[in-house]
Amino acid sequence: MDQETCGTQGPGDGRDQAAGPYDAGPGPAGGRRRGGAWFAGLLLIVPTGVVACRAADTDAITPVPQLLAFLPWLLVPAGVALAAALAGRHFALMAWAAAVLAVTGWFVRPYDVGLTEKPPGPAVARVDVLTANLEFGGATDALLATLARERPGLVFVQECTAGCSEALAAGVSRADYPYRRVVEAGGAAGSAILSRYPLAPAPGVRSVLAMPAATADIAGRSVDLQLAHPLPPVPDAVADWRRELGLLRERAAATGDRPAVVAGDFNATEDHAAFRGILRAGGLRDSTRLAGASRTPSWPAGLPRPLGTQIDHVLVSEDFSVRSARFLDLGGTDHRALLVALELHDVR
Repeated sequence: MDQETCGTQGPGDGRDQAAGPYDAGPGPAGGRRRGGAWFAGLLLIVPTGVVACRAADTDAITPVPQLLAFLPWLLVPAGVALAAALAGRHFALMAWAAAVLAVTGWFVRPYDVGLTEKPPGPAVARVDVLTANLEFGGATDALLATLARERPGLVFVQECTAGCSEALAAGVSRADYPYRRVVEAGGAAGSAILSRYPLAPAPGVRSVLAMPAATADIAGRSVDLQLAHPLPPVPDAVADWRRELGLLRERAAATGDRPAVVAGDFNATEDHAAFRGILRAGGLRDSTRLAGASRTPSWPAGLPRPLGTQIDHVLVSEDFSVRSARFLDLGGTDHRALLVALELHDVR
């Protein structure tokens, strides 16, 4: 706020004492200074609210869940607010902006720091895992080409329409992927798990968009597989988004000590409390975090990098180490596919 500096007149001094260094006075300079203060304050309102929810481990209500997905980009308005506060010498606003920048910066620091240690026990199998959201089946042909080129051992497919299911049945050799768990549905609801390893049926998550599950036999070990595709947190579906992520959390907790892979389009980032709940409940780790690729954007694919956010994940139990993680551009979808190279360790 503006402060007035009272002047004194000495004997024979007919001039008012000059205004203090932070008093712009009532003229145009004072108006600009007050305008700058309002501008900086307004810029800080949204970042402050969102980062406060992040610190409180809550996703709150709209628009917080949507803005948490882009938490790193809130550094921009906070930085502009700090510059405006510095220019106007607004010390309270400087402190506010600096605090918001510091807390936001703490939360957006690289996730992968200090996570290079491998699980105990020897590696018994190498497993490549691919997850891809095909956007209403639009990237089906690109997926088929990717499978032929990369030959992953496990494939998690979201938004696989009836045409996509038919293309997988006709275009993917049973010799390459003899084991499949396919849920046929229209629009974005269809999903599929393809595997080079024997699969046994397992109860999936009851949801609007299909989230099937299976148990894979890999090197003599039973590995729980769960495809993730909860509803997106659009303003009128935040409660459903939170509920379905909660069901995934319960599913992750039910795996117990068994090796597990949960992969797909989570419509959530590690800045969402509901997503972190899944990690904690299942003792899971994000493979991109282990591979040093945290915060690499996967959606929307059309934005130039580093714009966007990472909502496509491959989560693994502590039985797995990660050799690499790569995001692949598939024509026909607004998501980038994620291919991770894993090693399964015998930690028994």
